[in-house]
Amino acid sequence: MAAAFGLYTHIVANRRRSVLMIAGLFLSLYAVVFAGALAAEALRGGRTIAAIMTRAAEGWLRMLPFATLGGAVWIGVAYRFHQSMIDALTDSHDVDRATNRRLYNLLENLCISRGVTMPKLKIMESDVLNAFASGMTQDQYAVTVTRGLVETLDDAELEAVLAHELTHIRNGDVRLMVIAVIVAGIIAFVAELIWRWVSYGPRVRFSDSSDGDKRANPAMAALLIAGTIILIAWFLSGFLRFALSRSREYLADAGAVELTKNPDAMIAALIKISGNAEIPGAPSGLMEMCV
Repeated sequence: MAAAFGLYTHIVANRRRSVLMIAGLFLSLYAVVFAGALAAEALRGGRTIAAIMTRAAEGWLRMLPFATLGGAVWIGVAYRFHQSMIDALTDSHDVDRATNRRLYNLLENLCISRGVTMPKLKIMESDVLNAFASGMTQDQYAVTVTRGLVETLDDAELEAVLAHELTHIRNGDVRLMVIAVIVAGIIAFVAELIWRWVSYGPRVRFSDSSDGDKRANPAMAALLIAGTIILIAWFLSGFLRFALSRSREYLADAGAVELTKNPDAMIAALIKISGNAEIPGAPSGLMEMCV
């Protein structure tokens, strides 16, 4: 990949990397589905590991359309309801000019300066200092800030944070992050189902061996391979999601400075946020969307 120079070429290059990361997440999902098929065949037993793997591959191919459809349905549900779920989780509420003129005007002026549609503005009633953008379409986009952030930062610092979140929306980061969190959640859910099924479900049917050594049983070897695949996919999904979040945070910081022309305000805001940004009880997926 060619080197990127300047903010906008970095944004384009980062979008390419993000697409590859999302593809990696979907591949991880299919790998977990294969691990499930392999675990199922291992529980049926078999004389050789090759036979078990062959049956698992055949079952995996049959399961792929259903796995793809299930993932699409999951994403569709999240597409429709994720903002309401986030609002319920964070106890956020809408803000308009009448309820908070200062905050509303800061975001509105940023949107006017770049000719973009103003997203919904929300406040989370929390003393922590943080903010995040959410939504997957123009009608859904929202910027949420905590009450502590509004009361702690001055106008220039608050404008920098709002510009940071608006940059996430302008760059298409929000949609990608929501998809990444959804796919990673599917991987974790399927992996947990397989793990519990293997742990508490039917026992492995051991094949007969002349020396009674079950350690060399192909079914146990297949279960070990399935467990390894699940573990690798789980770690990979977390790594890709984290890498996607971090790379886009740096570009959002740069985009905020480009919008406000005030790097000192962005630096001061980040210093104040540092050490007081953790939202109690928030899942990791939501925290990765925050500053």
